[in-house]
Amino acid sequence: MTDFVITAPPQVSIPVKDSSSKFPVRRVYCIGRNYADHAIEMGHDPDKEPPFFFQKDADNLVSDGVFPYPVQSNDVHHEVEMLAALKSGGRNISVNQALEHVYGYAVCLDMTRRDLQAVQKKMRRPWEIGKSFEASAPVGIITPVSENEHLSDALIELKVNGEVRQTGNLNQMIWKVAEMISYLSDYFELAAGDVILSGTPAGVGPVERGDKLCAHIDGLEDLHVSVV
Repeated sequence: MTDFVITAPPQVSIPVKDSSSKFPVRRVYCIGRNYADHAIEMGHDPDKEPPFFFQKDADNLVSDGVFPYPVQSNDVHHEVEMLAALKSGGRNISVNQALEHVYGYAVCLDMTRRDLQAVQKKMRRPWEIGKSFEASAPVGIITPVSENEHLSDALIELKVNGEVRQTGNLNQMIWKVAEMISYLSDYFELAAGDVILSGTPAGVGPVERGDKLCAHIDGLEDLHVSVV
């Protein structure tokens, strides 16, 4: 048993469907502008170009169904996404073999302090202050691939207070899950416990305290989140 000079932080984990065991999280990779319609609404050309990624901290993932409205922001946006959880990894993984490394999928939200992100974009600085804050990635229950296979053609949708705000299909992703895994493995050594947030369709917008969010992807467990 290793002794530490301070109390070791708890292992971040995500619940798994029909299991008392949880999925341990190592790293969180997020792809930007991976749906053409979202790229357009954010003022960018949707033509396929090399993907770009940013990271959230593992403990930004929360599964308690509560999103505390963050400090230092007056414009927090919802972004519904599919999370891919890896059971193994490596370097230089081929596209053809990439999906062999996926344990399962879950519905996730990439909550964004849009006003702070906009300032960073204007100053050509990193986005972490707008993306990687406490509870910024509410996540649902992981459905293992063994139960539902790989998802590539499914409705993805977000409702706020019962009203549809975002809707799309996973087949609209510019970079597919296998391509994301392969690309990331050329730059990082992926490993079991890594998760990838695969981008959001158009319709991102602000949330307010008191809002009730329902994130849905066909074939996965819905994610219900209260903004407090």
